[in-house]
Amino acid sequence: MPETIALAADHAGYALKEKLKEMLAERGLDILDLGTYSAEPADYPDQANAVAAALAEGRAQRGVLVCGTGIGIAIAANRHRHVRAALCHDVTTTRLAREHNDANVLVLGGRIVGEATARDCLATFLDTPFAGGRHARRVAKLG
Repeated sequence: MPETIALAADHAGYALKEKLKEMLAERGLDILDLGTYSAEPADYPDQANAVAAALAEGRAQRGVLVCGTGIGIAIAANRHRHVRAALCHDVTTTRLAREHNDANVLVLGGRIVGEATARDCLATFLDTPFAGGRHARRVAKLG
């Protein structure tokens, strides 16, 4: 059974969210699109909360969030104890977020990273396992 990825964005991240949704579909993953569904103004905490709820309820195993810079939506997502949302700008930060922090939500800035970089980050997020070991003790202290 394919992994389900919850995907959400505010208006500033809408266009990039749609591109990432295409990539997820190409990989054969199940997509839980939690909005926004247009470039009309939307409040990023609503989308962050929707992804957090989907993870808590088991409707998705991981999430992707996009707003203009990624900062606001990451702050909103990380207010939930079970969320480890990592704002990433490149493949290195994404890889380390997965390996060292067991990030379960990738956060991108739609006005900060280009589509090619965002696609590379998403692939890295999906393909990189948590390293465990000494990192597991630290991650356990987050929850």
